[in-house]
Amino acid sequence: MIVVTHDEREVVERCLPPLQAQLEDGDELIVADNRSTDGTADAVRRIAPSAQVIEMPSNDGYMAAANAALARATGDLLLTLDADAIVAPGFCDAIRRPAVDGRGWAAWMGLVTMDGGRLVNTSGGLVHFTGISWAGQAGEPVERAPTEPREVGFATGVCLTITRAAWEKNPGFPPDYFLYFDDVDFSLRTRLSGGRIGVEPAARVDHLYDFAKGGRKWRLLERNRWATIVRTYPGELLALLAPALAVTEIALLGIAFAGGWGSEKLRSWGDVAGALPRLLRERRAIQARRRVPALEFARHMTPDLSSAYLGRAARARPIGAALRLYWSLVLAVLGRLGR
Repeated sequence: MIVVTHDEREVVERCLPPLQAQLEDGDELIVADNRSTDGTADAVRRIAPSAQVIEMPSNDGYMAAANAALARATGDLLLTLDADAIVAPGFCDAIRRPAVDGRGWAAWMGLVTMDGGRLVNTSGGLVHFTGISWAGQAGEPVERAPTEPREVGFATGVCLTITRAAWEKNPGFPPDYFLYFDDVDFSLRTRLSGGRIGVEPAARVDHLYDFAKGGRKWRLLERNRWATIVRTYPGELLALLAPALAVTEIALLGIAFAGGWGSEKLRSWGDVAGALPRLLRERRAIQARRRVPALEFARHMTPDLSSAYLGRAARARPIGAALRLYWSLVLAVLGRLGR
């Protein structure tokens, strides 16, 4: 069990006790603290005396801390849990279930709720073919959430569970991301190497979630979206999507300036351009581990911009029809190329 913290003493005092109560003999709890100044690390030691606490020398972001903690983990099942996530009764037993019942998943998540368990935070991540990704069913009543296990576009980092074998195939979250999109990137890398991604709805965790996004958050999201596209998309898929990606950037630039974060969107382009030599090196290593055709990789994506947070324009019927037509053509060409 891996938890990353930064100035979250009050949060861990609320969230760690329910988790600590469910841990069994042999379970590891490793907390990597990103140089908190509010006593978070001391609070962890008090609440969970058996926890391994790693005090990072500087705050280099979620990914660097998670990688440091995962490097110490010895179990066959690895779980990253957000510090602001409160596990429901039976969570730990349920989240282990996919590992023992023959599903063949490489990574998975539980059902993540919010608002005290009344609403869905995510029932499974969705990845649009442009790389725009979001939490499935966010804000819907929890009664609408699926009750049966199924495969998903990506597994959320709120409670991302990974088999040791899958982690060894795709080791490490990208440290240069700092925050955001690590779960999408890992899920797509896993799928590229032949792994399957799912959700176990019986494992519930309530997320103390706030959707508010400042300009810096948008910059990181957009920068990391493009980094993930460059790193993980097969070449034939990238070629077919080039026109759609270009149109999406023009549209997003207008949306960004209308929303007051246009300068951050432009900075995200600069970030990607500056990082491109490194991203291309990483791409070569990631693509070398590819084990599935581009069509198999792409079929878990969606042409529908169905998130409630994307606004009305994204769900306009003409736009939706055009996106679905474009995507059907892309899939058809990938199918022919794969023969």
